[in-house]
Amino acid sequence: MPFPIDHEIRILAPTGVCGSGYSEASFAAALEQQPHFIGCDAGSTDPGPSHLGSGDTAFPRDAVKRDLRIMLRGARQLDVPLLIGSSGTAGGDIQLEWMTGIVKEIAAEENLSFKLAAIHAEQDKQVLIERLQAGRIHPLDNAPHLDEAVLAGSSHIVGMMGAEPFIEALRAGADVIIAGRASDTAIFAAFPTLHGFPEGLAWHAGKILECGAAAVVNRPSPDCMFVWLRQDHFLVEAPNPALRCTPQSIAAHSLYENADPFNLVECSGTVDLTGSHYEAVTERKVKVTGSRFLPAARYTVKLEGAEFAGYQSVVIGSVRDPLIIGQIDDWTTRLTGRIHDRIASIYGDRLPPSDYVLNIRIYGKNGTMGALEPVKKTLSHELCLIFEITAPTQAFASSVAGIIRHQALHLPIPEWSGLITALACPYNPAHLDRGAVYRFNLNHVVEPDHPTEMFPMDLFNVSGATVAKVN
Repeated sequence: MPFPIDHEIRILAPTGVCGSGYSEASFAAALEQQPHFIGCDAGSTDPGPSHLGSGDTAFPRDAVKRDLRIMLRGARQLDVPLLIGSSGTAGGDIQLEWMTGIVKEIAAEENLSFKLAAIHAEQDKQVLIERLQAGRIHPLDNAPHLDEAVLAGSSHIVGMMGAEPFIEALRAGADVIIAGRASDTAIFAAFPTLHGFPEGLAWHAGKILECGAAAVVNRPSPDCMFVWLRQDHFLVEAPNPALRCTPQSIAAHSLYENADPFNLVECSGTVDLTGSHYEAVTERKVKVTGSRFLPAARYTVKLEGAEFAGYQSVVIGSVRDPLIIGQIDDWTTRLTGRIHDRIASIYGDRLPPSDYVLNIRIYGKNGTMGALEPVKKTLSHELCLIFEITAPTQAFASSVAGIIRHQALHLPIPEWSGLITALACPYNPAHLDRGAVYRFNLNHVVEPDHPTEMFPMDLFNVSGATVAKVN
């Protein structure tokens, strides 16, 4: 460690998610502050279940490689650790291998040398089945039904690791840590926890850092954030001089993605912010004190799973007729019935209603919130309708999409005589085939025997293009 750790740990978060981009000028300014480590999140469940289910990534490879290259060069320039969590969006083994491959590629291109740790988060389904049978898997709020068949039928399941696997990798001498699915805050809390700094402040600082500069007053684009963590407080400031942190902006970020603004639950305990105090040090820098960490009575790991839901096609069209718009709920209800009848008449038992899902989204009325939309009166002069069909095969989905288009095109209303055209479709063919789609099927926690047992680690010595596995 080139910079001694005595009264403070300096932490750099280049951006909220690797691949989203950030300013190289901000990053260079942050390096001048001599951070003790650099951390960055690389994934989330926000983009949906398809990435966990399929192994695809939310950001293109070139975007991730650009961001990683700058981080890796900066970390090796200062000889400080680089910690990356939730590799490749979902953090499964496919994405972990993908991201470590990029790191090794950059090392060869830049002639960099370091010890690399790859921490796995994908779970063995049979082990989880045994844990379920032993009563060691528990549902979180609004969790779906779980049994052995659900676990066995999952495409992929990951565990969200806490700080302990990162700490284990740091103790093993890793310079670069590429981890599978991980708590965003654990990426930043691990290093301070290892060095004995107060966990409440470390975890709270991690919460602010996890999204890069998102905790500033107004962030026009993804950018860096910097923290000075000390024994009784931490300071937070964006390296970009055009960005401002205020007590309100920092306190408000504690609400982000949390149902409870005062209690942030992690694997090993809860970050208690009821006594946190936010004070402006300058026009751009905020001081935070009073954050506590309450250890959990039992250590738990959140499970995330995705299962195959079928193949999907969509039809997009617009309605501008004011008479149809005025009765759009009745029109779509009648249309739904017509579509089901037509499918039955063509396919019969080959495609029963239980084998497909038809959904109609009406943008301009309740497309975003659905039944939760409080505005009941349609105020738009036009509506966008998205017809979604999910079926056992792409052939079925595509065929039904063709049925949907024709039925929607000419469904009459009482006010019109003769043949009408109700729907304007912007694409030809009108339907778009989406391929395989997935759904989340787990929102549970599991009790492990040990905080790191679910997260095996591979170590490599990387020297330019030469990579040698250590263990």
